[in-house]
Amino acid sequence: MVGSSHEALHRIFQKDPELLTRALQEVLQVPFPRPYDFAAMNVDLTEIEPVERRVDTLLRAETDEGAYLLVVESQGERDDRKRGSWPYYLSYLYEKYRCEPVLIVVTQSRATARWASQPIHLGVRETPSLTVRPFVLGPDNVPLIATEQEARQDVPLAVLSAMTHGRGRKAPAILESLAAALKDVDRDNAAVFVQFVDSCLTDPQAQQMWRDLMTAMQYFWRHPLAQEVREQGREEGKEVGRVEMLAETILNILRWRGIEVPDTVRTRVESCTDLDLLTTWSERAVHATTAHDLFGDERP
Repeated sequence: MVGSSHEALHRIFQKDPELLTRALQEVLQVPFPRPYDFAAMNVDLTEIEPVERRVDTLLRAETDEGAYLLVVESQGERDDRKRGSWPYYLSYLYEKYRCEPVLIVVTQSRATARWASQPIHLGVRETPSLTVRPFVLGPDNVPLIATEQEARQDVPLAVLSAMTHGRGRKAPAILESLAAALKDVDRDNAAVFVQFVDSCLTDPQAQQMWRDLMTAMQYFWRHPLAQEVREQGREEGKEVGRVEMLAETILNILRWRGIEVPDTVRTRVESCTDLDLLTTWSERAVHATTAHDLFGDERP
């Protein structure tokens, strides 16, 4: 289970290393050569005489121009200790592996992105001996993917978009688009992506919307947080807990999407005890334009 936004923001690149180099090339416009192979590396940079130092994610990218070490740091807020740590990381890695190190900082905060993007100069003020310029991925440059077509074209990038932009008035469009695109991804990979996004949604309303969407698509039932609901369902007898949750999910999705729910529709959904039928309605809720679209041609 991914337990925090800090973990999710760098572990997505362990899950899909090519997303990292695409972000360098397409988002940050860095002329990074196309890798033909990746290898995960030990993130522990502690020397024999410790102070302990660890990077968040470290990948080795093999290219026709040679090997690069991709150092990914997830940064929640400003931390001035990093002004010393990041140059150390790059120098240590170059000395140890004799590969060019590249520092990428990932953040959900615009203020943190502005801070992290400032060059780090060490030495004489006007003529520093060492300068480090981090590449930063954050809300100001990660694409905001809010249409189903865009999300389907690049699902990992759509996941990163949701992790970065999943708050405010654009959140419903971003999350709905990604939810639809996840149908094209095998269920095991989709379940991992679901957890990444869930961990990064700091807005409670957006997080609840995401869980409602994923419950409708039955991904959230594989999430450890759903265990309590499953146990409750068993205690209450058979599928009662799940039936009630699906009914609530359907109505929540319609509400998130700004669709008016007449009392007749609400009553029909809340009184239904057919789990298969509720599952069908929950899938329709993601694309419905009116509340009655839930039912298709089914008779009341």
